[in-house]
Order: sequence, then C-alpha cells, then structure tokens
Amino acid sequence: MNLKKLFFLSAACFIVSASGIAQEVLQFRGADRSGIYKESNLLKSWPATGPNLLWECEGIGNGYGSPAITAKNIFIEGEIDTVNYLFALDLTGKIQWKTKIGKEWVINYPGVRTTPTVVNDLVYISTGWGKVACIEANSGKEKWSVDMMKDFHAKKITFGFSESPLIDDNKVFISPGSADTNIVALDRFTGKTLWISKALGEKTAYCSPLLIKLPQRNILVTFSAHALLGIDTKDGKLIWSQKQESEGDVQCNTPYYDNGYIYYITGDGNGSVKLKLSDDGSAITEVWRNKKCDNLFGAFIKVNDYIYTSGYEKWLYYTLDANSGAITDSVKFSRGSIISADNLLYLYNEKGQVGLFNPNGPKLDQISTFKITKGTKAHYSHPVICNGILYIRHGKSLLAYDIKNK
Repeated sequence: MNLKKLFFLSAACFIVSASGIAQEVLQFRGADRSGIYKESNLLKSWPATGPNLLWECEGIGNGYGSPAITAKNIFIEGEIDTVNYLFALDLTGKIQWKTKIGKEWVINYPGVRTTPTVVNDLVYISTGWGKVACIEANSGKEKWSVDMMKDFHAKKITFGFSESPLIDDNKVFISPGSADTNIVALDRFTGKTLWISKALGEKTAYCSPLLIKLPQRNILVTFSAHALLGIDTKDGKLIWSQKQESEGDVQCNTPYYDNGYIYYITGDGNGSVKLKLSDDGSAITEVWRNKKCDNLFGAFIKVNDYIYTSGYEKWLYYTLDANSGAITDSVKFSRGSIISADNLLYLYNEKGQVGLFNPNGPKLDQISTFKITKGTKAHYSHPVICNGILYIRHGKSLLAYDIKNK
C-alpha cells in the first residue's frame, strides 16, 4: 500500500472513530447546564424492572451531587466521616483514586451537595463548608484551593454551600455571599482573585449559575438569597437584578436561557418566571409569572413551547405553556428532578421512582417506570446520561443503567 492510500485510510478510520464518541458531560446538568443531553438511539420504553443495571459503585460516601463524566473517567464527590472526598472512577465503576478535600456538611441532610466541573485535565469542586479546590484530573493532586468562609468572609447558610463551580475561559466563579463579596472570580489555573462583586451584598443561595454568551458581554446569572442577579463576567459589574417576592431564601434551580428569554423556577412562593433579556443583555423585563408551579431544587426542561417540571408544595409534575405561563397538564408522579435525552424526559422522584415520559406538547405522557432499590438515604440527585448509559447517584452508590437501543 502506498503512502497516499495509507493516509486516506487512516483519515477515514479517524472520522469513523470520532463520530462514535458521545458528548462528554463536564459539569452539573450537562455541557450547558440545561439538563438536555445530546444523545441518540436510546430505548423508547423499559421493562417493569427497568433497564439493565450494568454496575453499582458503592462506597463513594454520602451525597446528592451528580457525576461529571469524561471520555475515560467519572468524577464524583462524597462525604465520609464528615470529610469531603473527590473520587475518580473508570467507566466500569471501579474507584481509581480518591482525594481528601476538606470538611463536609453534616448538620442537616448530611453529604455532598455539588457536582464537579471538569475542564481538560483540571477538576473544580466546592464543599458544603465553602472550600473550593482545583484538582489535577490524572493524579488527584490539589493544585490550589480557597476557603470562602476564611478568605471571603462567607456566612454559614442553612443547608450548606451547594453551588457547582462555573467556568468561563480562564475564570472560575464562586459565591461566598457576604456583605462585601457576593460573587468572586478566580483565575482557574492559580486560584488568584481576579475581581470581587458586592452585587446586593446578600447571602448566597443554593444555585449553580448559568452563563449567557452575547456579542456584547458574557453574563453570569444566579441567585443570591432574595434576588436574581446578572453579573458581567469581565469585571463583576452588577448589570441588573430582580428581587424575589417572598422571604424564602432557598433558590436552587439553575435558570435557563433561550432565544432572548430567561426562565427560572423557585420555591418559597415565587414560582415560575419568564424574563425578556434585552439584545445587549443590559436589562430584563418580566413577561409572566406563575406562582402555582414552584419547583424547589429539581430543575426544569424546556422543549419547544413547553416547560416540564415538578411542583414542590403539590407532589406533581407540571407542563407550562412557555408563551403564557399557564399550566396545561399535571401528572401524579412524586416531586423530584428531570432531565432530557433523545426527545424523551427522565424523571427521578423523591420516592425513588424513575420515569420515562414523552413531552407531548401541552401534555406529559408516561411511558415506563421502575424503582431504585440500591443505595442509601434520600433520592435528591439529578440523573446524568452519557454514551447510552443512565447514571443515578443514590447516597453512597452510583448506579449505571444501559439505555442504548440495541
């Protein structure tokens, strides 16, 4: 074979190989934090016992945080004897190493709250007591760390720090939530402080931020205790804010941005909201608000003109018209989290049931359900789908289910 033929054969093999590689899931709720995983050729229904369980990894410690999955590793945090550990698993669920990070939250609902954020060969994590660390993905060695309580005067909050770190270029953002340091940008390679935003000077909430990229600016969108914030990622300037109507300070769900509009859903009496973002990102205008749809920490999915989410006060899943905010359907399936892949919805509720649903416009149609029987404590995590595998964290166990359509 001559060199020219060998070159074209090698190139063809590379293209075929690359096309078979699924998306890498590198942070909380997927590549863009929308909860929508770009997967295809998945099962359209399940047997009564559920899809095939490929493996269970026990011993990862207490927690509710999801895994972050790369081409060769699964990174997940867990609490063991009041200490936060970062675990690196291979893709068969075998623990390769674990690194001690620091003190973890055990006051109420003991366990890790956050999901690692992975960028190339670095892993960024945050503990319930406010330590933020950068860990080398290959070795588990700590590269740098900061303590939000000691270094940025953060105040203890009721349920522990729950923000999964957000990255924009060379910056990693954290939310100490003190009077003079509401949001902080760090150099993600060194941990050096790049800017500090006072914002409204409120305590942090429990929200993992959203990044909106516009031609004029990039905007970090997150919650402090009583307000939605829009922060310029270049310099930390507060661009706009929206005060919440109730006194509740539990704002957990990551907002969602789509085609000029910001959507968010909270509990504590504020409900579901749609905002119009100006073209340059400098202002917001409320379009509608529906207080009856009040998901606290299970997130939501937007599909075309409809939003699908769980209620909190009422243990139902709702469908909302994204244009009007009206509830068009409700389904009896205990409250919980929601993600999407291959045009279907995956619901994981607080009773340990996993449901496969069809987002049928104004209706939400149940297809299949099964019950999680392994793991420990509460069912609060958000599922993850990567390369045809459904990952569910239940306490000290990470479960991997085969959902590929054979």
